[in-house]
Amino acid sequence: MSNLERLYSNRASKMRKSVIRELLKITQDPEILSFAGGLPNPKSFPIDDLEGVIQDVLRQHGKTALQYGTTQGLFELRKAIAERACKDGIKTTDENIIIFSGSQQALDTVGKMFLNPGDTALVGLPSYLGGINAFRSYESNLTGIPLDQDGMRLDILEETIKKFLKNEILPKFIYIIPTFQNPAGVVMPELRRKKLIDIANEYDLLIVEDDPYSKIRFDVPRVKPIKAFDDEGHVIYMSTFSKILSPGFRLAWTVASDELTRRMEICKQALDLCTNTFTQFIASEFMRRGSLDLHIMKICEMYEPKRDIMMSSMKKYFPKGYVCHKPKGGMFAWVTLPKGIDTETMFLDAIKEKVAYVHGKAFCVDGSCGRSMRLNFSYSTDEQIDEGMKRLGGVIEKNLKNRSSSHSVNI
Repeated sequence: MSNLERLYSNRASKMRKSVIRELLKITQDPEILSFAGGLPNPKSFPIDDLEGVIQDVLRQHGKTALQYGTTQGLFELRKAIAERACKDGIKTTDENIIIFSGSQQALDTVGKMFLNPGDTALVGLPSYLGGINAFRSYESNLTGIPLDQDGMRLDILEETIKKFLKNEILPKFIYIIPTFQNPAGVVMPELRRKKLIDIANEYDLLIVEDDPYSKIRFDVPRVKPIKAFDDEGHVIYMSTFSKILSPGFRLAWTVASDELTRRMEICKQALDLCTNTFTQFIASEFMRRGSLDLHIMKICEMYEPKRDIMMSSMKKYFPKGYVCHKPKGGMFAWVTLPKGIDTETMFLDAIKEKVAYVHGKAFCVDGSCGRSMRLNFSYSTDEQIDEGMKRLGGVIEKNLKNRSSSHSVNI
């Protein structure tokens, strides 16, 4: 077989596999209780409602719905999204919205538009692995900004920006998930969001606001998106139907200024010409019938008890010394274990016990968070959550004992 290595571009040779996607291959064993993927619960999918919607779309719009569409997206869907965005405080119209084939395509488009090899972008520490991979594929340098319980530390962010500017380096953008952050689950309060806008305006930086989870909230009031405070066009807002309707639809959207929207549309034309027209019609009709808000309410009612079971099961089965702040929405719990445990190494022990998670290093651009792991509570049954935490607690206990034994021998 020919050796094609010499033909690959520098960019292709530097691309990395998604840790989560690789883990999902490992966890295909039906005996493994997996808390690794960011999967919505399939029981949440409105199959019966969609069956009627699909039939009506085919009957009423079949010839158009099965045809190519515009790059920017179906007008009716963009209009409906714009109306919802305005209710959240974002001043926009359908003209400032683009429908993408999932948020991952939107993230890749941002990387394509702004990142040259060697450019710098700022991300959370930890941050969403899909965003990290998208930006790294354009040979950029990613610098992590630590989080606290109110999200990204803006004091450290501003210090970091000033250090870069001293070295004549201007970071291209700040990538942030301000509401039920993936993986940490924290929520940035309104005052900090406004301060972030001030920083972006002062240093003339772009903010990429990724918002997949804000509608899935349990016991916390709604917080306006960062984009709602953006008066100078420094924010690209993106969200998705994947967590609130169906990931199989592959539908997401961005809201941005006229200029940024025009540029993103040009980039998207080279990627896929247009997003799936059929699913756009289905989502549009689902929204037109007023079904989306009711469906989101059902999702929250389904996920909140699962969150509670995971929290109580951890308390019951995990050894003392772990830290996990109760997530107030979203789909994930972020757990930090006692010193001396490496969750990447521990993963092999977990698989032997038929339980899986994502280790913390996967989310940290500097290789930190080695004691942490992300657990998904939305996908599994209540019984599986309890059993999974029991198995995982045993794995943690075993690793703590091994660490103590090793420490004693070394002494």
